[in-house]
Amino acid sequence: MPRWVLVPALVGAVFVLLPLVAIVARVDWAHFGSLITSESSRAAFWLSLKTSAASTALCVVFGVPMALVLARSDLPGLGALRSLVLLPLVLPPVVGGLALLYTFGRRGLLGSELDALGLQIAFTTVAVVLAQTFVALPFLVVSLEGSLRTAGQRYEVVAASLGAGPTTVFRRITLPLVLPGLLSGAVLSFARSLGEFGATITFAGSLQGRTRTLPLEIYLQRETDPDAAVALALVLVVVAVLVIGLARQTRSAL
Repeated sequence: MPRWVLVPALVGAVFVLLPLVAIVARVDWAHFGSLITSESSRAAFWLSLKTSAASTALCVVFGVPMALVLARSDLPGLGALRSLVLLPLVLPPVVGGLALLYTFGRRGLLGSELDALGLQIAFTTVAVVLAQTFVALPFLVVSLEGSLRTAGQRYEVVAASLGAGPTTVFRRITLPLVLPGLLSGAVLSFARSLGEFGATITFAGSLQGRTRTLPLEIYLQRETDPDAAVALALVLVVVAVLVIGLARQTRSAL
């Protein structure tokens, strides 16, 4: 590795870490406990954890088959399909929120069908989960597809030649091989869901206890109580660091 690479690498690390240090320096430590334990803050925190866990579960349910299709099949138009799956990565979250609103809202594409079933999705907790899933799903698909391609198909072919069916091969061979990649993708999806703002506020609004997640609470507190906003921002950073650290330890153990 060329030594000059260390210079831009160090600058990049400082660029990432310095804002976090600024948050820590700005926190009102004397009143930190009261700032993060208000009723609205606690409601937003627990809602964020619950919806992020739910959206991560949906990402696993839908993302694993999607990654398997992209990595193992030879369907025509696979490149275009991959581009569409990854579109939320580059799409502004607000645009994603509008797309969801015009799909599941009262006047959306499926609005009349949902009304006939007595279902209302927009501006509910379900809308929060769908918005988070929409923006987080590509993270799991990308991570898992890479793991599938790296693992190859040698063991799967051997198992199939010994008489194992496709489902058995998938359950007994494929999943254990790519479990570290699946775990990494799930953690990335959870972290992305936890920090989601634009699609959530557009599709679900900001109703305390129902749709106001921690990022939305931080945004609102920034206007009325900057000290509370900084304290909650630090909580969000700490939770994200803990989740990523736990995932790395688990992956090393695997």
